[in-house]
Amino acid sequence: MDDMDMGTFHVDCTVESVADRTRSAVVARMLVDSGSEHTWVPAKVLESLGVGREKKDLTFVMANGQRITRSVGFAVLRVNDFVTVDEVVFAEEDDLSLLGARTLGGFNARVDTKREKLMPAGALLAATVA
Repeated sequence: MDDMDMGTFHVDCTVESVADRTRSAVVARMLVDSGSEHTWVPAKVLESLGVGREKKDLTFVMANGQRITRSVGFAVLRVNDFVTVDEVVFAEEDDLSLLGARTLGGFNARVDTKREKLMPAGALLAATVA
């Protein structure tokens, strides 16, 4: 069974430095994974953009139950017309590049696995004053 059988797909994502928006790189074929809370970007890409390691040695539990530690920084993420700023994990060489649920929420996007694309999620809810 390949990843298409599980209702997953890939997107190209532009990653930008929050501090210097002229510094950007495209990460090709990031797996859209609403089951992963965080977005994982290759550490080499983040380092080349000058993204700092703001949170160090955070523990993550992998799908197989293994616990690993990684650092997290802040970046601007773009896929087509969707854009947000989010925390990103410094992915090591054997880690997948993932577009996670927090970023999808920031995009206000929903995942359309049949069309294999991100779609606008509609109006945003706002708090009301009683």
